[in-house]
Amino acid sequence: MHKTNTITYIILIALTIASALLSKLDTTYVAILILLLAVIKFIGISFQFMELKKAHPFWKGAILGFLILFTVIILAV
Repeated sequence: MHKTNTITYIILIALTIASALLSKLDTTYVAILILLLAVIKFIGISFQFMELKKAHPFWKGAILGFLILFTVIILAV
């Protein structure tokens, strides 16, 4: 269990650094890429550190539903 936490933590740090580097670019899709990286980080944190992977399927669906709804609303605006 400790090893998976460390691996997840390293991936989260790498995604954060990637987000910071992407923010310096001047392309049209930077905001979408950063949002997608944030979604991946959110899933990693919620399923690994909040132990959502052991939770009832309702809570898994609620978190993923919220995440999808949030992402769609942000991209629509």
